[in-house]
Amino acid sequence: MTRREARAESREIREMRGPRLDQPVEVRRRLRRPQFEDDTFGRFAERFARFMGTARFLLYMTGFVAVWLLWNWLAPEDWEWDAYPFIFLTLILSLQASYAAPLILLAQNRQEDRDRVIAEGDRVANTRAHADMEFLAREMASLRLALGEVATRDYVRSELRSLLQEIDERDKRGAGEGDHQADGARHTPGP
Repeated sequence: MTRREARAESREIREMRGPRLDQPVEVRRRLRRPQFEDDTFGRFAERFARFMGTARFLLYMTGFVAVWLLWNWLAPEDWEWDAYPFIFLTLILSLQASYAAPLILLAQNRQEDRDRVIAEGDRVANTRAHADMEFLAREMASLRLALGEVATRDYVRSELRSLLQEIDERDKRGAGEGDHQADGARHTPGP
């Protein structure tokens, strides 16, 4: 039996048994689904949501509804396009809301993703800053310890003052002894 025959026979057996439950069913679509670039559609959703959150949009919608209501109240019955109780207007507003809600949610999801990336960057920057502050705190502590062993300006000045006082006292003592020696030399009889 050749390979082709074996394949054909196994295909026939599979077709008779039906699909296996442990394997996914292959679904072949005749029409391809339209492919949209997520980023392009997301940017559109953000612009749409941003526009819907403006006073201009509220004014436009208010004007649209006011014109609709006034036209259907004041126009002759032959010219009215939305009979009482404004079913068509309700349908249009519901349709607008049904499209607006998912677009706003999509825009919010994109904003949350951006916020998450920014928060992660902030967390990394904060971690680095915290590590730098700890390093600087350790360095400052080591400098304080090292400065504890180093003579300060006030300490050096006080030491110099005490040395000057000692020198002055020696000079005074030396000058006093020198005077006594000079006096003794004058009073001593010569040979």
